[in-house]
Amino acid sequence: MENKIIVDSSIDFSDDITEEIDRVPFKILIDNDEIADVNLNTEELISKMKSSKKHIKTACPSPDEYMNLFSKDGASFVVTISSALSGSYNSAMLAKNMFLEKIPEGLVHIFDTKSAASGSTLVALKIKQLIEENLNFSEIIEATNKYVSKLKTFFILDSLDNLVKNGRISGVKAKVASLLHIVPIMGENGNGEIELVEQVRGNKKAFNRLIEIIGEFNIDFENTILGITHSNAMEKAENLKKELLSRYKFKDVLIFKAGGLSTVYADDGGIVVAF
Repeated sequence: MENKIIVDSSIDFSDDITEEIDRVPFKILIDNDEIADVNLNTEELISKMKSSKKHIKTACPSPDEYMNLFSKDGASFVVTISSALSGSYNSAMLAKNMFLEKIPEGLVHIFDTKSAASGSTLVALKIKQLIEENLNFSEIIEATNKYVSKLKTFFILDSLDNLVKNGRISGVKAKVASLLHIVPIMGENGNGEIELVEQVRGNKKAFNRLIEIIGEFNIDFENTILGITHSNAMEKAENLKKELLSRYKFKDVLIFKAGGLSTVYADDGGIVVAF
């Protein structure tokens, strides 16, 4: 019996630990180009984004793209970006319903991670761990839902350009923030929606404050893995990992390179942290 993990491309890869996971790509729309989020050169993507003056859009996978990957003789566990940020979860749910009409005894579960980037990646890795521990279908669902309910996600962006282009913030606010060297620390609100956590003046102070915020949670550090997604910012991610491990005894800190979708929203230099 084959158990499968299927993810949308909000999940960011580190080849040594996510190579066995099937990935369904988003489409990225820049000017007149439609780019499938498959093994993208993110440096080229960043260059395209910077040269575009228009909104940069994304399109989630279709139900057929999900359904074609479902296991016919085992369980399929699907992991998507927060349903509050994209239609990917709803598309996967439609695929599940279509699949079960054809194979009523099929085993498919769709997880709304209420997160993105490193947060969604950690959920996929949790499922992988639970499968390797030989938990059954129901046990994996219960344990993963519990994990998702406790997951925290924060991010710091070097550039607000894409948030302006996509109408998330006004150009005036972005310009004022740039002039005053204000760096927003953003996070999810527990329902998978993005909210402003704090505004800090200067990148160094913002990262120091993020490290402090992490320590304010009641975390069982020795049994918790923290994930860092970076968008063209490996040195920054490695420095953050070093600082976190010097202060807190996390079980591990994993670094993931942003795929196309995470690059669109984190932009050049962005960092997303989840635990």
